[in-house]
Amino acid sequence: MVFKRILPLFFSYLIFVLPVFSQSRYQVTIEVKNTPTSHLHDPLYMTGNFNGWNPKLHMLDTLPSGTTPLHSRIILPEVKAGLLEFKFTRGDWQTLEATAMGTLTAPRNIMIQKDTVIRIDIAGWRDDFPASTASPQVHLLDSAFYIPQFAVKRPVWIYLPKDYATSDKKYPVLYMHDGQDLFDEATSQGRIGPLEWGVDEAIDRHRQSAIVVAVAHAESKEDRQNEYFVSPNSRFPNPQGAGYLKFIVHTLKPYIDGHYRTLPDKKHTAMAGSSVGGLLTLYAGLSYPDVFGSLGVFSPSIWLDEGQVQKTITRIGHQAAISDQHYYFLWWRE
Repeated sequence: MVFKRILPLFFSYLIFVLPVFSQSRYQVTIEVKNTPTSHLHDPLYMTGNFNGWNPKLHMLDTLPSGTTPLHSRIILPEVKAGLLEFKFTRGDWQTLEATAMGTLTAPRNIMIQKDTVIRIDIAGWRDDFPASTASPQVHLLDSAFYIPQFAVKRPVWIYLPKDYATSDKKYPVLYMHDGQDLFDEATSQGRIGPLEWGVDEAIDRHRQSAIVVAVAHAESKEDRQNEYFVSPNSRFPNPQGAGYLKFIVHTLKPYIDGHYRTLPDKKHTAMAGSSVGGLLTLYAGLSYPDVFGSLGVFSPSIWLDEGQVQKTITRIGHQAAISDQHYYFLWWRE
């Protein structure tokens, strides 16, 4: 095994090196094999739950050159005990590590409970493969759709069924949040991304066709959460979720119904979201039961809402009880 060099990395400002007395810490050695011969000498970055998933905050090394196999050994001397989640990039979300076929994977994760050696084989880099993974049915409706409730502009995507252009049918509509994560690895970001949800592929395979409208979330995690929370809480005393839902109901939906062949009634209008997007979707059903006939509420982060949604349900309990909506709750490790 050929190692380029050993790099002790003392990240004094990282979560890795909080005061030693606050929590157990261990040495983690990462041995990285760079199988592809492309991008030699490019910087190698590590992003993960230790740095807020910033893809260009912590440079570890440069990709090694020389004879195959090519390796770097990186020593992280003070890693906090617990779950370590991470990915490797060359500086941004478009240059993530990938499989040999160019597809992306979920975050690498390991439970740190002792000094640990991790061996990583980087099989490929995402930017060496075609960027877009969206199906031909996905279109950028507007790169800067105006949201009057916030006085901002956001990208909005629309998925049209395969037979939309060859038929005169009208279709149900599903409104979804986190639009950049739904269809295309080229636009997806963050802990899960760039790993798209595959919404277009799923509907392509389904017998029932539908239109999907997807609104991009705000750039930062904090702004996204502020826009998706409806009720005030300790972190977001002035959330904008109610305004966001007004945008969907009073601005975006009328536009979609006016420009596309939709079935605009409650029975054929749905909303779906995950995490705080799931929480927002739950509030949409409670706030607009005459608009949304079906909801997909996935892992809705109710605990972050500090009991506010329960109070809302209690306040409009009778109305919610007689609704024919269906609520789906799925959860796993957040």
